[in-house]
Formats: sequence, C-alpha cells, structure tokens
Amino acid sequence: MNTHDIHAVLTFLRSAEQLKNTIRSAHTSEGREESTAEHSWRLCLMAMLLADNFPDIDPLRLIKLCIIHDLGEAVSGDIPAIHQVPGVDKSIEERKDFLSLVEPLPEKLKSELIELWDEYDKAQTAEARLAKALDKIETVLQHTQGKNPVDFDYGFNIPYGKKWTGFDPLTQQIRAIIDEETARLGRENGTFD
Repeated sequence: MNTHDIHAVLTFLRSAEQLKNTIRSAHTSEGREESTAEHSWRLCLMAMLLADNFPDIDPLRLIKLCIIHDLGEAVSGDIPAIHQVPGVDKSIEERKDFLSLVEPLPEKLKSELIELWDEYDKAQTAEARLAKALDKIETVLQHTQGKNPVDFDYGFNIPYGKKWTGFDPLTQQIRAIIDEETARLGRENGTFD
C-alpha cells in the first residue's frame, strides 16, 4: 500500500470512528445508552460464535457484513425501529451516508465495501440473510438485558425483525428464548399482558 492509500484509509477510519458516538435506543446493563459501534461489536462476536453452525456460510464474509452493516450511521446517526416511518426506506439515506464515508478510500477497497453494503441491504446471499437475522437478535437481546427506561415498550420487540430471525431453526430457537425473556420483562413492567 502506498503512502497516498494509507492516508486515504486513515481518513476513512477517522470518519468511521463517529460510530462510537452514534447512540442507539438500546441501553447497556448499567443504563448508559449504547453506541452503534458497541452493537456492531457484539453482532460480530455473535456471528463468530455461531458461524460453525452454518457450514454453507462463509464466516469471514458474514463477519465483514456485520462490521459494515450500520457504518452509514456514522454520518447521520441511527433511526430507532420504533421511530421509523412505515413505507419509508431508511436504507436510501443510509446508503448515501455510507457512500460519502467510503469516498476517500482507494477504489478497490471502496468497491469491496460498497459491494458488501449492497449485499447486506438487499439480503442477496445466505450470509447477508444470516447477518440480518443476527442483527435483529442482537438488538432484542440487548433490550432484555439493558437497564431500560420505565416506559420501555417490550411489546414492540416481540414482532420486531421476525422476517429475518426466521432464517433457520437455530436463529428461530435463539429468538424464541429471547422472546420468552422479553415477554416476562414486559409483564413485569406492565407494558403488555
């Protein structure tokens, strides 16, 4: 890699650092708002731990998809699912943000990241569909262990992301276990019966 490309990569990495400051609607077990970078980290950890259960999946590609899936949020932030407008495709703006973020990269790296982002967004491969399933699972898992506000709507999480978490029997089983915990927490907090 030449000096120009090194500077380009460093410029990109400096911009991507904003993902550490991008706050999500989830809370940590200590009650602090979670960053998108923290969500992405645990999503990657989850993918690494579960990858061997999916012999037809390329584990490296799966982890790459998990790493870049929310990278566009470093530019304009996250729109929590509960605040998204039905029928409005948030991925259009997120892709624009992602493209601006990867702009300084050398062409080969930029093309690879754009290809990965588009693959994830369109769920074109088994790896992308599994990454989407694990993304939703990580989110609802965090909501079961976070120190959430008293008015937190646990009921929203029961149907959330089911389209993706039904990926296969293992993701369905993991989701069912988390849904039981979600329902228990919702009953305890009076957000649903």
